[in-house]
Amino acid sequence: MSPLIERHFRLAEHKATIRRELLGGITTFVTMAYIVVVNPQILAQAGVPAEGVVFATCISAAAATLVMGLYANYPIALAPGMSLNAYFTYSVCLGMHIPWRTALGVIFFSGIFFLILTVTRIREQIVNGIPECLKHSTAAGIGMFIAFVGLRNAKLIVASPATFVSIGSFSNHEVQLACIGLVVTLALMARKVNGAILIGILVTTGAGIMRGMAHWPASFFSVPHPSSTWLQLDLRGAMHLGLLEIIFAFLFVDLFDNVGTLVGVCEQGGFVREGKIPRVGKALLSDAVGTIFGALTGTSTVTSYIESAAGVAAGARTGLSNVFVAALFLMAAFFAPLATAIPGYATAPALILVGSLMAESVGRVDWRDFTEALPGFVTILATPLTFSIATGLSLGLISYTLVKVAAGRGREVSPLLWILTILFIVRYAYLAAA
Repeated sequence: MSPLIERHFRLAEHKATIRRELLGGITTFVTMAYIVVVNPQILAQAGVPAEGVVFATCISAAAATLVMGLYANYPIALAPGMSLNAYFTYSVCLGMHIPWRTALGVIFFSGIFFLILTVTRIREQIVNGIPECLKHSTAAGIGMFIAFVGLRNAKLIVASPATFVSIGSFSNHEVQLACIGLVVTLALMARKVNGAILIGILVTTGAGIMRGMAHWPASFFSVPHPSSTWLQLDLRGAMHLGLLEIIFAFLFVDLFDNVGTLVGVCEQGGFVREGKIPRVGKALLSDAVGTIFGALTGTSTVTSYIESAAGVAAGARTGLSNVFVAALFLMAAFFAPLATAIPGYATAPALILVGSLMAESVGRVDWRDFTEALPGFVTILATPLTFSIATGLSLGLISYTLVKVAAGRGREVSPLLWILTILFIVRYAYLAAA
């Protein structure tokens, strides 16, 4: 092992090896590689050239992930956020008729505000100020969320007009392959085979190819086309006073989505120390850098990915795994067809099983204390049901403040939590009024 790698990433201290970090990095990338295809598809509906978005997605994900790995030494990968790219396209560009270049300018300014909040340590105080019960329940809620996404991708859970959701049909070939992948992966995990999650994904993909449900890409190499989106943002148009509300919306959602993901993955990886996340300020800097860089290259807000939990479950413990993820994203810019050949039903078992691992945090909530149990329960329930980490965390925080006050223990609510509670209530009241 290189002394430089050991000294920078402190592998021995984290009981990590280069091999495990590589496996973890590959696993994380494989579970989130879908963004290379999905993000251009969504932003193209707003008029953004898809070829440019492919390059912007890969390069911004690589840059932000590298900052997280080299600067903060955490195995948490970043890329353009799914909920935020949908807001960019459907609400801002199509709903408000704002040109995509102006919207990219809005993203740029939100990234600048992120950077200011990070440098002034306001975001760090927010992360460390979250009560213990909410940190544990956020991790568990994200686990439920990840598992639900996996069940949906596997089509084991489908929409139902009568009951909202229902079990899928086992006559569906995708469901059958997902179940095969689930059995293979859990068997390997039960036997503590290194790289079990990655092996399960590859086995499921291979089974899909043999059954004609997945195909080798027509080509393995593609030349990126960055010029159509590179530096195309309209900063002057984004400075319009009426767009401050949109800047705040991007800022607000990404702030708590990123905080929730950071807390959840750090809980699962055992990185939390005495209720606080070490080097959290450095970790939070990465999405600010990624968002600014993403806006310059041509994509929506960059945020931490919950799929990083799959890499942590596969053995990733340091930022070295992020170096591998960043390298794979850079390669994906040139090998996009190969990077996106893995079907959704192949990664679904990984998400389901990683979700089950994250549910372990439920046991750390003090369920005997109602003022701790209720906010924990609200967070765990709301995160998957609202399909939003930010919403789950915000509702949990509001309930924490309310139940503490109702129990006559208002002194346990810090001034920061009071400010956040009021802001959340105002946000929901405004949304309801709108």
